Amino acid sequence: MTPDRPTGPPVTLILPRPRPPRTELQGRYGTLVPTAPDHADALHAAFARDGAGHGWTYLPYGPFPDAGAFADWLTRVCLGDDPLFHTICDPEGTPLGLASYLRIDPAMAVIEVGHIHLSPALQRTALATEAMALMMARAFDELGYRRYEWKCDALNAPSRRAAQRLGFTYEGTFRQAAVVKGRNRDTAWFSILDREWPAQKARFDRWLAPSNFDAAGRQRQPLSPEV
Repeated sequence: MTPDRPTGPPVTLILPRPRPPRTELQGRYGTLVPTAPDHADALHAAFARDGAGHGWTYLPYGPFPDAGAFADWLTRVCLGDDPLFHTICDPEGTPLGLASYLRIDPAMAVIEVGHIHLSPALQRTALATEAMALMMARAFDELGYRRYEWKCDALNAPSRRAAQRLGFTYEGTFRQAAVVKGRNRDTAWFSILDREWPAQKARFDRWLAPSNFDAAGRQRQPLSPEV
């Protein structure tokens, strides 16, 4: 290396990293389990509570005309290894939402979270946040990944707010990155790095503590973007 040719710091991590396993993630407020065909009916019913279908707006699929069409999609798309879908379940085991790892790159230790679809019963709950924290913890603590990505339609304001609330850093927008449902999609990129994770993990732990919620389950202190 010469003074006029700077390079990045050396990577001492052993590469490649393991691929995420097809095993459950157990939390205090619920569980994430690998998506299975028998989740289809409950997930369809949970998503159907969004009568206007707003949750499908920025996804490249859906809404589906009926439970059979949804089950067919789930069987074709959600049972592979990349994307690796997880079903978010309440403490009774009722499926309430989906999220996945995707674009899994063990050689570079980079992994993305996406295909996030939360039913109305799951939105704005402790479980919704805990599910994201559990997936991050697996990527960083269990698997040793260096970078965790979140991407969304640049016009998807709720997703952008969620990324920032969860501690992701906005990196920029890729213009005309995709065509989704016949329309242009500019894609906003966000990330969390391994060196940032310990502080973010501590923030999640504080927010998810039972003492942060009153008897009705309302948060006492918000999960602010600041660490």
